Amino acid sequence: MLDAAVEGFARYGYRAASMDDIAEAAGVSKPLVYQYLKSKEELFTACIQREAAALVAAVRASTEDGAGWVSADRRLWNGLCAFFAHTAAHPHGWVVLHQQARTQGEPFAREVAVLRTEITDLVTSLIGKAARDAGCADDVLAEREVSGLAHALVGAAESLADWANSRQEDAPSAKETAATLMNFCWAGLENLMKGARWTPGR
Repeated sequence: MLDAAVEGFARYGYRAASMDDIAEAAGVSKPLVYQYLKSKEELFTACIQREAAALVAAVRASTEDGAGWVSADRRLWNGLCAFFAHTAAHPHGWVVLHQQARTQGEPFAREVAVLRTEITDLVTSLIGKAARDAGCADDVLAEREVSGLAHALVGAAESLADWANSRQEDAPSAKETAATLMNFCWAGLENLMKGARWTPGR
């Protein structure tokens, strides 16, 4: 039922998606849908929560360092690969999260904000660890700047996922998309951690 709902909301949007069509696609009766979920709003919320939990779980699992020796940049790479692999494998879920839920106001936008906070906190911790591993002092890369960099990286990843999923004939692989973002951000992060900052020319 949730699979059919996610696809319906992704294809037609929250407003236009019909409970009748979702029930038919799921092969169940409309009263059965309402027996489990009392309204379209509740069904949409359940879809958002399920898709968000699956995405966070995929990214978290890929960035775990049980052995305690995986470098922060490698963990970030693993996380990006998992993020792009998941969004490519679940394009309807990604549309629901990134395009539908964010544009429908509360309470849906709040659910997506929770997802984004979890991902951003994880990336913040990875960048912070990378800075510490590189011996970067607090006066070189402040906590506020680490947080800002994490937000920028997450925003770029979201935009790249949209771009990658929109390319039907020559869609890049998850690793290719992750490499695009790593090449864009990591060289700059390495220089930043060494105190080599960009300054505007005259």
